[in-house]
Amino acid sequence: MNLKELVQESLKLNTSKIYFDEEMSKHTTFKIGGPAEVFIRVGEIGDLKQIIDFTKTNQIPLTIMGNGSNVLVLDSGIKGITAKIDIKKYEISQNEENFEITVGAGNKNIEIAQSLLKQELTGFEEISCIPGTIGGAIRMNAGAHGKEIKDLVKNVTVMDYNGNIKQMQNEEMQFEYRNSILSKEKLIVLEVTLVFQKGNKEEIQNKMKEYQNWRKEKQPLEFPNAGSTFKRGDGFITAQLIDECGLKGYNIGGAEISTKHAGFVVNKGGATAQDVIALTNYIKEKVYEKFQKNIELEIQILEN
Repeated sequence: MNLKELVQESLKLNTSKIYFDEEMSKHTTFKIGGPAEVFIRVGEIGDLKQIIDFTKTNQIPLTIMGNGSNVLVLDSGIKGITAKIDIKKYEISQNEENFEITVGAGNKNIEIAQSLLKQELTGFEEISCIPGTIGGAIRMNAGAHGKEIKDLVKNVTVMDYNGNIKQMQNEEMQFEYRNSILSKEKLIVLEVTLVFQKGNKEEIQNKMKEYQNWRKEKQPLEFPNAGSTFKRGDGFITAQLIDECGLKGYNIGGAEISTKHAGFVVNKGGATAQDVIALTNYIKEKVYEKFQKNIELEIQILEN
Protein backbone atom coordinates (compact mmCIF):
# COMPACT_ATOMS: atom_id res chain seq x y z
CA MET A 1 0.00 0.00 0.00
CA ASN A 2 1.45 3.40 -0.97
CA LEU A 3 1.36 6.48 1.24
CA LYS A 4 -1.66 8.03 -0.50
CA GLU A 5 -3.73 4.87 -0.01
CA LEU A 6 -2.55 4.54 3.58
CA VAL A 7 -3.51 8.15 4.37
CA GLN A 8 -6.91 7.81 2.71
CA GLU A 9 -7.63 4.63 4.64
CA SER A 10 -6.27 5.54 8.05
CA LEU A 11 -6.49 9.31 8.63
CA LYS A 12 -10.01 10.45 9.53
CA LEU A 13 -9.45 14.10 10.35
CA ASN A 14 -12.11 16.47 11.69
CA THR A 15 -11.34 19.91 10.29
CA SER A 16 -8.00 19.43 8.54
CA LYS A 17 -7.67 19.23 4.76
CA ILE A 18 -5.45 16.74 2.92
CA TYR A 19 -3.76 17.34 -0.45
CA PHE A 20 -1.56 14.99 -2.46
CA ASP A 21 1.52 16.01 -4.50
CA GLU A 22 0.88 19.62 -3.51
CA GLU A 23 3.29 22.14 -5.02
CA MET A 24 4.96 23.94 -2.12
CA SER A 25 5.55 27.00 -4.27
CA LYS A 26 1.88 27.75 -3.49
CA HIS A 27 2.56 27.70 0.25
CA THR A 28 5.77 29.69 0.64
CA THR A 29 6.32 33.43 0.31
CA PHE A 30 9.38 32.63 -1.84
CA LYS A 31 7.01 30.96 -4.37
CA ILE A 32 9.59 28.19 -4.65
CA GLY A 33 9.46 24.48 -3.86
CA GLY A 34 8.65 21.08 -5.29
CA PRO A 35 5.70 18.89 -4.31
CA ALA A 36 4.87 17.67 -0.82
CA GLU A 37 3.95 14.01 -1.05
CA VAL A 38 1.10 14.62 1.40
CA PHE A 39 0.20 18.15 2.54
CA ILE A 40 -2.23 18.70 5.42
CA ARG A 41 -3.69 21.96 6.70
CA VAL A 42 -4.06 21.12 10.37
CA GLY A 43 -7.09 22.84 11.87
CA GLU A 44 -7.21 21.45 15.39
CA ILE A 45 -5.05 19.86 18.06
CA GLY A 46 -6.83 16.50 17.92
CA ASP A 47 -6.03 16.17 14.22
CA LEU A 48 -2.36 16.97 14.86
CA LYS A 49 -2.21 14.27 17.55
CA GLN A 50 -3.68 11.76 15.10
CA ILE A 51 -1.17 12.76 12.39
CA ILE A 52 1.74 12.36 14.81
CA ASP A 53 0.54 8.93 15.93
CA PHE A 54 0.04 7.89 12.31
CA THR A 55 3.51 8.98 11.17
CA LYS A 56 5.17 7.39 14.19
CA THR A 57 3.34 4.07 13.80
CA ASN A 58 4.09 3.87 10.07
CA GLN A 59 7.58 5.41 10.25
CA ILE A 60 6.66 8.20 7.85
CA PRO A 61 8.70 11.44 7.76
CA LEU A 62 6.82 14.41 9.27
CA THR A 63 7.60 18.04 8.42
CA ILE A 64 5.96 20.89 10.35
CA MET A 65 5.54 24.36 8.88
CA GLY A 66 3.71 27.60 9.52
CA ASN A 67 2.84 30.23 6.94
CA GLY A 68 5.93 29.51 4.80
CA SER A 69 7.34 33.00 5.19
CA ASN A 70 10.83 32.13 6.41
CA VAL A 71 11.50 28.89 4.57
CA LEU A 72 12.99 27.47 1.39
CA VAL A 73 11.60 24.17 0.11
CA LEU A 74 13.91 22.15 -2.13
CA ASP A 75 13.01 21.59 -5.79
CA SER A 76 12.66 17.86 -5.07
CA GLY A 77 9.86 18.66 -2.62
CA ILE A 78 9.14 16.99 0.72
CA LYS A 79 8.67 13.26 1.29
CA GLY A 80 6.13 11.93 3.76
CA ILE A 81 3.63 14.24 5.42
CA THR A 82 3.94 18.02 5.60
CA ALA A 83 1.66 19.51 8.25
CA LYS A 84 0.87 23.20 8.01
CA ILE A 85 -0.27 24.35 11.46
CA ASP A 86 -3.46 26.33 10.95
CA ILE A 87 -4.82 26.14 14.50
CA LYS A 88 -6.72 29.38 15.29
CA LYS A 89 -7.75 30.86 18.64
CA TYR A 90 -8.20 34.28 20.25
CA GLU A 91 -9.05 34.64 23.93
CA ILE A 92 -8.53 37.63 26.21
CA SER A 93 -8.38 37.92 30.00
CA GLN A 94 -7.59 40.81 32.32
CA ASN A 95 -6.00 41.18 35.72
CA GLU A 96 -5.03 44.21 37.78
CA GLU A 97 -1.78 44.83 35.91
CA ASN A 98 -2.31 43.83 32.30
CA PHE A 99 -4.19 41.89 29.62
CA GLU A 100 -3.38 38.37 28.53
CA ILE A 101 -4.17 37.22 25.00
CA THR A 102 -4.07 33.52 24.07
CA VAL A 103 -3.77 32.88 20.34
CA GLY A 104 -3.47 29.75 18.20
CA ALA A 105 -0.17 28.96 16.48
CA GLY A 106 -1.87 29.50 13.10
CA ASN A 107 -3.03 33.04 13.83
CA LYS A 108 -1.24 35.48 11.53
CA ASN A 109 0.71 38.31 13.12
CA ILE A 110 -1.17 40.98 11.18
CA GLU A 111 -4.52 39.52 12.29
CA ILE A 112 -3.41 39.57 15.92
CA ALA A 113 -2.23 43.16 15.49
CA GLN A 114 -5.60 44.27 14.12
CA SER A 115 -7.48 42.63 17.00
CA LEU A 116 -5.18 44.25 19.56
CA LEU A 117 -5.70 47.62 17.87
CA LYS A 118 -9.47 47.31 18.24
CA GLN A 119 -9.03 46.55 21.94
CA GLU A 120 -6.50 49.39 22.36
CA LEU A 121 -3.75 47.10 23.62
CA THR A 122 -0.16 48.13 23.02
CA GLY A 123 3.11 46.21 22.70
CA PHE A 124 2.69 44.32 19.43
CA GLU A 125 3.16 47.21 17.02
CA GLU A 126 6.76 46.34 16.09
CA ILE A 127 5.84 42.70 15.45
CA SER A 128 2.76 43.60 13.40
CA CYS A 129 4.76 44.10 10.20
CA ILE A 130 6.45 40.68 10.35
CA PRO A 131 4.80 38.28 7.88
CA GLY A 132 3.78 34.83 9.00
CA THR A 133 2.07 33.23 11.98
CA ILE A 134 2.66 33.58 15.69
CA GLY A 135 3.83 29.95 15.83
CA GLY A 136 6.63 30.73 13.39
CA ALA A 137 7.43 33.95 15.24
CA ILE A 138 7.83 32.00 18.48
CA ARG A 139 10.05 29.36 16.91
CA MET A 140 12.43 31.97 15.47
CA ASN A 141 11.99 34.56 18.23
CA ALA A 142 11.05 36.99 15.48
CA GLY A 143 11.75 40.65 16.05
CA ALA A 144 11.85 44.10 14.49
CA HIS A 145 12.55 47.68 15.51
CA GLY A 146 14.20 46.71 18.78
CA LYS A 147 11.53 44.30 20.02
CA GLU A 148 11.43 40.50 19.95
CA ILE A 149 8.44 38.23 20.51
CA LYS A 150 10.08 36.93 23.70
CA ASP A 151 9.40 40.33 25.27
CA LEU A 152 5.65 39.59 25.17
CA VAL A 153 5.44 35.86 25.89
CA LYS A 154 4.02 34.54 29.16
CA ASN A 155 3.85 30.88 28.15
CA VAL A 156 3.72 28.58 25.13
CA THR A 157 1.73 25.36 24.81
CA VAL A 158 3.56 22.76 22.74
CA MET A 159 3.16 19.18 21.56
CA ASP A 160 6.11 16.82 21.25
CA TYR A 161 6.52 14.16 18.56
CA ASN A 162 4.94 11.57 20.85
CA GLY A 163 1.74 13.61 21.02
CA ASN A 164 2.30 14.82 24.60
CA ILE A 165 1.16 18.37 25.40
CA LYS A 166 2.82 20.66 27.92
CA GLN A 167 2.92 24.35 28.77
CA MET A 168 6.30 26.06 28.87
CA GLN A 169 6.99 29.35 30.61
CA ASN A 170 8.96 32.15 28.93
CA GLU A 171 12.24 31.26 30.63
CA GLU A 172 11.93 27.60 29.56
CA MET A 173 11.75 28.60 25.89
CA GLN A 174 15.48 29.49 25.78
CA PHE A 175 14.82 32.50 23.57
CA GLU A 176 17.86 34.06 21.92
CA TYR A 177 18.52 35.96 18.72
CA ARG A 178 16.37 34.33 15.99
CA ASN A 179 16.29 31.11 17.95
CA SER A 180 14.51 29.21 20.71
CA ILE A 181 14.29 25.74 22.19
CA LEU A 182 11.98 24.88 19.27
CA SER A 183 14.94 24.93 16.90
CA LYS A 184 16.77 22.42 19.09
CA GLU A 185 14.02 20.06 20.23
CA LYS A 186 11.13 18.48 18.35
CA LEU A 187 8.29 20.58 19.75
CA ILE A 188 5.30 22.02 17.89
CA VAL A 189 3.64 25.25 19.00
CA LEU A 190 -0.10 24.89 19.62
CA GLU A 191 -0.93 28.21 21.28
CA VAL A 192 0.74 31.17 22.93
CA THR A 193 -0.23 33.52 25.76
CA LEU A 194 1.05 37.07 25.34
CA VAL A 195 0.94 39.97 27.81
CA PHE A 196 -0.11 43.53 26.91
CA GLN A 197 -1.02 46.84 28.49
CA LYS A 198 -3.80 49.28 27.67
CA GLY A 199 -2.73 51.98 25.22
CA ASN A 200 -4.03 54.81 23.09
CA LYS A 201 -5.70 53.58 19.91
CA GLU A 202 -4.48 56.46 17.74
CA GLU A 203 -0.90 56.07 18.96
CA ILE A 204 -0.98 52.31 18.35
CA GLN A 205 -2.36 52.81 14.85
CA ASN A 206 0.22 55.46 14.02
CA LYS A 207 3.08 53.21 15.15
CA MET A 208 1.74 50.32 13.07
CA LYS A 209 1.51 52.53 10.00
CA GLU A 210 5.02 53.86 10.62
CA TYR A 211 6.50 50.35 10.74
CA GLN A 212 4.49 49.18 7.73
CA ASN A 213 5.62 52.19 5.70
CA TRP A 214 9.23 51.60 6.74
CA ARG A 215 8.95 48.03 5.54
CA LYS A 216 7.49 49.06 2.19
CA GLU A 217 10.22 51.65 1.71
CA LYS A 218 13.21 49.54 2.82
CA GLN A 219 12.33 45.96 1.82
CA PRO A 220 11.74 44.41 -1.62
CA LEU A 221 8.07 43.53 -1.13
CA GLU A 222 7.46 43.74 -4.89
CA PHE A 223 9.18 40.35 -5.37
CA PRO A 224 8.61 37.00 -3.63
CA ASN A 225 11.11 36.46 -0.84
CA ALA A 226 11.46 34.69 2.50
CA GLY A 227 12.35 37.73 4.59
CA SER A 228 15.89 38.47 5.73
CA THR A 229 18.09 35.84 4.14
CA PHE A 230 20.93 36.03 6.66
CA LYS A 231 21.15 36.62 10.40
CA ARG A 232 22.94 39.64 11.79
CA GLY A 233 26.47 38.87 12.79
CA ASP A 234 28.26 39.33 16.09
CA GLY A 235 29.25 42.97 15.90
CA PHE A 236 28.34 43.54 12.26
CA ILE A 237 25.30 43.97 10.02
CA THR A 238 25.37 41.27 7.36
CA ALA A 239 23.41 43.24 4.77
CA GLN A 240 25.96 46.05 5.01
CA LEU A 241 28.84 43.65 4.30
CA ILE A 242 27.00 42.18 1.31
CA ASP A 243 26.39 45.69 0.00
CA GLU A 244 30.06 46.61 0.48
CA CYS A 245 30.99 43.55 -1.58
CA GLY A 246 29.09 45.19 -4.45
CA LEU A 247 26.67 42.30 -4.72
CA LYS A 248 23.35 44.13 -5.03
CA GLY A 249 21.65 42.96 -8.21
CA TYR A 250 23.87 39.90 -8.63
CA ASN A 251 21.82 36.93 -9.73
CA ILE A 252 21.97 33.21 -10.36
CA GLY A 253 19.05 32.04 -12.46
CA GLY A 254 15.87 33.65 -11.15
CA ALA A 255 17.34 34.39 -7.71
CA GLU A 256 18.75 37.87 -7.19
CA ILE A 257 20.28 39.88 -4.37
CA SER A 258 17.80 42.71 -4.00
CA THR A 259 18.84 46.08 -5.39
CA LYS A 260 16.76 47.69 -2.62
CA HIS A 261 18.15 45.76 0.37
CA ALA A 262 21.25 43.58 0.17
CA GLY A 263 20.03 41.40 3.02
CA PHE A 264 17.27 39.92 0.85
CA VAL A 265 17.45 37.31 -1.89
CA VAL A 266 14.37 37.66 -4.08
CA ASN A 267 12.65 35.53 -6.69
CA LYS A 268 12.70 37.66 -9.83
CA GLY A 269 10.72 34.99 -11.66
CA GLY A 270 11.15 31.26 -12.07
CA ALA A 271 13.79 30.96 -9.39
CA THR A 272 14.52 27.45 -8.13
CA ALA A 273 15.69 26.40 -4.70
CA GLN A 274 18.99 25.44 -6.30
CA ASP A 275 19.34 29.00 -7.62
CA VAL A 276 18.82 30.37 -4.10
CA ILE A 277 21.25 27.92 -2.51
CA ALA A 278 23.92 28.61 -5.14
CA LEU A 279 23.45 32.37 -4.66
CA THR A 280 23.59 32.25 -0.85
CA ASN A 281 26.73 30.10 -1.02
CA TYR A 282 28.28 32.65 -3.38
CA ILE A 283 27.39 35.47 -0.97
CA LYS A 284 28.98 33.59 1.94
CA GLU A 285 32.18 33.08 -0.05
CA LYS A 286 32.45 36.72 -1.15
CA VAL A 287 31.77 38.11 2.33
CA TYR A 288 34.37 35.81 3.88
CA GLU A 289 36.85 36.61 1.11
CA LYS A 290 36.55 40.36 1.73
CA PHE A 291 35.89 40.56 5.50
CA GLN A 292 36.87 37.14 6.92
CA LYS A 293 33.38 36.92 8.43
CA ASN A 294 31.23 33.80 8.42
CA ILE A 295 27.56 34.61 7.87
CA GLU A 296 24.64 32.37 8.73
CA LEU A 297 21.33 31.80 6.98
CA GLU A 298 18.21 33.05 8.72
CA ILE A 299 15.84 31.30 6.32
CA GLN A 300 15.14 27.65 7.13
CA ILE A 301 15.67 25.02 4.45
CA LEU A 302 12.90 22.45 4.66
CA GLU A 303 14.27 19.05 3.79
CA ASN A 304 13.67 15.51 5.02
